[in-house]
Amino acid sequence: MTEPARKRGRPRLLDRDVGLDVAARLFWEHGYEGTSIADLTEAMGIPPPSLYATFGSKDDLYRQALDHINERENKQWLEALQGKMPAYDAIAFYLHDAAARFTDPGRPRGCMISTAVLQHGEKSESAAQTVAAWRELGLEAIKARFDRALAEGELASETDTEALARFYGAVVQGMSAQACDGACGAKLKRLADIALSAWPWPHAHRQNPVL
Repeated sequence: MTEPARKRGRPRLLDRDVGLDVAARLFWEHGYEGTSIADLTEAMGIPPPSLYATFGSKDDLYRQALDHINERENKQWLEALQGKMPAYDAIAFYLHDAAARFTDPGRPRGCMISTAVLQHGEKSESAAQTVAAWRELGLEAIKARFDRALAEGELASETDTEALARFYGAVVQGMSAQACDGACGAKLKRLADIALSAWPWPHAHRQNPVL
């Protein structure tokens, strides 16, 4: 007498937010190319079919992990930029917050978005474009705040707001890279203070640079 065929069980399910937390941390620590499907499924404790059913491809999961982490990591400084806080204070908050977050011992070093997928192979082009688009959105948010500051007299009239936004964006990218190399929060905060000394105050409101 033959045994009846076993019914195939349902794939193990995973809470979506938990899965995105796990994926974000792996991508953050090892990069897009350094993180495999096997790494992701092992860390999540699910088989590949469950991962694909929940998140789609590796590219799809990477985009979702970026969205997930971006909302959490950038919410406060974006609110500062878009609120009523003076532009200088908002940028000071942005830089000092980055110095603290990038060196927090309870999380991976640096920023998942600022320095992600800068050098990559052809297979990672889609992921690289996704991260580059996020970085560009961040620069646009900073520039928009500077445009408002220029109109309201918070910046010198000759200020190039795009160049200024890219300057502070480059500072944050550099802070992320240095944090990954082991720089402590105090050193990054000092770097932030020196960057703030370049603020183009209106001629009627010059301040002594922070040196």
